[in-house]
Amino acid sequence: MTTPLIDPFARAINYLRVSVTDRCDFRCLYCMSENMTFLPKAELLTLEELDRMCSAFIGMGVQKLRITGGEPLVRKGIMTFFQAMSRHLDSGALTELTLTTNGSQLRRFARDLVDCGVRRINVSLDTLDEAKFARVTRWGRLAQVLDGIAAAQEAGLRIKINAVALAGFNEDEQFTLTDWCAREGHDLTWIEVMPMGDLGNEDRIDQYWSLRDLRARYAERFTVTDLAERTGGPARYVRLEETGQKIGFITPLTHNFCESCNRVRLTCTGELYMCLGQEDMADLRAPLRASADNAQLDQAIRNAIARKPKGHDFDYSRQKVAGQMSRHMSHTGG
Repeated sequence: MTTPLIDPFARAINYLRVSVTDRCDFRCLYCMSENMTFLPKAELLTLEELDRMCSAFIGMGVQKLRITGGEPLVRKGIMTFFQAMSRHLDSGALTELTLTTNGSQLRRFARDLVDCGVRRINVSLDTLDEAKFARVTRWGRLAQVLDGIAAAQEAGLRIKINAVALAGFNEDEQFTLTDWCAREGHDLTWIEVMPMGDLGNEDRIDQYWSLRDLRARYAERFTVTDLAERTGGPARYVRLEETGQKIGFITPLTHNFCESCNRVRLTCTGELYMCLGQEDMADLRAPLRASADNAQLDQAIRNAIARKPKGHDFDYSRQKVAGQMSRHMSHTGG
């Protein structure tokens, strides 16, 4: 069962995003409801089960492992899982172990992450304004996040800032964030808000800020050069010639990036989503727990990859949201 994972469209699946918890110390508007109902702890995969699950994927050719949440660093004992995964870096089976975080716990864990072989991280940060940060995260503390980013830099981690483009919220901070990233030496990627979760509370059409418009603003101030570079993910990159900065754009609405999709997402309960923008998923917890060996699990993984769709159906045209997912972003890893 070591044959690489190839989906029906001849795409090699070599990137696994793993949510280790649905819990978070923030409640970002586009990711969670303010009053979330979290899963009973008994439903979550144990850290040992997560090790076994991820190791099965790695045995079938997954080379990049990204740990997500919720906020992954709030899970109790999470460093034991990172330590366990580091053996796959040592063997050469994994080429990268990384995580996406809100930054709140980095002061505590940055050096431990480096010790486990993590070399770069993504930090979600949509604004540098303290009041606006408190509003978009509901519970967040900007000073704590900025201190965590500083701790990550001190530990030697490379940092990429992920900013969700939100109309009427951070449009006026496009260049503030860009200039700050330039000073601090961080890469910056902008992400279009996706139609996921309860639209009754947060209207995604009102929040939607097209990255075409954002890119056009850059062109008014900088010489913008398209880059052919790909990092195995959905981002497309440009260089701002005057500063040398690399800016990324993740555009599920204005550009469907699915043709090169190489990833799947595993939730903290063992649900495998073959596409972020589709409801279809496979239960891997049952075969994992059915037997001490991995025969049933391996077959379930291959059966799931055989159902991976060509792409998502997100669409904001005609002033309505099409392809909306009922689950919150936090369900499949932020």
